[in-house]
Amino acid sequence: MSKTVTSTLPSKNTFVSDFKQLTKVGLSLSVVFSAIAGYLLAVDTINYTTVALLAIGGYLMVGASNAFNQIIEKDIDKLMKRTQNRPLPTGRFTVQTAMIIAVSFAVFGLGILYYINEKSALFGAISIFLYTCAYTPLKGVTPLAVFVGAFPGAIPFMLGWVAATNQFGIEAGVLFMIQFFWQFPHFWAIGWLGHDEYLKAGYNLLPMGKRDRKAVVQILIYTVMLIFASIIPVFHKTGTFYIYPITAVVIFLCGATILYYGVQLYKDLSKDTARKLMLASVFYITVIQIIYIIDKFLH
Repeated sequence: MSKTVTSTLPSKNTFVSDFKQLTKVGLSLSVVFSAIAGYLLAVDTINYTTVALLAIGGYLMVGASNAFNQIIEKDIDKLMKRTQNRPLPTGRFTVQTAMIIAVSFAVFGLGILYYINEKSALFGAISIFLYTCAYTPLKGVTPLAVFVGAFPGAIPFMLGWVAATNQFGIEAGVLFMIQFFWQFPHFWAIGWLGHDEYLKAGYNLLPMGKRDRKAVVQILIYTVMLIFASIIPVFHKTGTFYIYPITAVVIFLCGATILYYGVQLYKDLSKDTARKLMLASVFYITVIQIIYIIDKFLH
């Protein structure tokens, strides 16, 4: 009896681990965080049922996109060290199993978002479609894939506002713009770190096709646009979404961290600095969402 129990545990643990890899749980949870932040910025009274539905629907939406992505790229994933141990390239999951998970996540996720309101489901469907049918196939064709991928990547923050208001106005547009511009320094830093590996798989995600100062200039340009978009609400031209001047100063200083590592990358072109830039971008998008929420509830 004990032998049977012991022998089945590794299989269960492996399945759970593979399931988490297929749906990229960490990324999905970061998307849920952004969506809830957008929701909190839009409401005066929190509806915890809606928050729970948004969290589940958002998680399923991103999990579906990631699963579809790995189904499409299963052969390419075999070529890169960072992806060759995923469940599909190793054969631990069949394409059929992954497809069942992906379709189930998409159907239930969009169904939950539709229950919140129709516009939330619409943007959820657009996100899945663009990520799966545009960004994923374009990765092997052109560095512009990052630009295309920035659209579904920018939806979560805005999705929370739409879930709360059933409206896509200037407020939701600003939230979208912030997360849109953020994609570029973040993913080009990742592309810089994994450039050699990506080339093996036929991907070239850097804006100028190689690790050089021209690519860093693009990173710096989008970082400046990100910082500007993040402090726009201080001018009270963005509807009901506005921030105090002191909040804008704090956000500007957070953005200056990304800018600093961007300048350092321009100087040394090193992977170590690119890694710091990537981490600074993750810190930024997380912290400013918290800052926005604190500012909102101080109004």
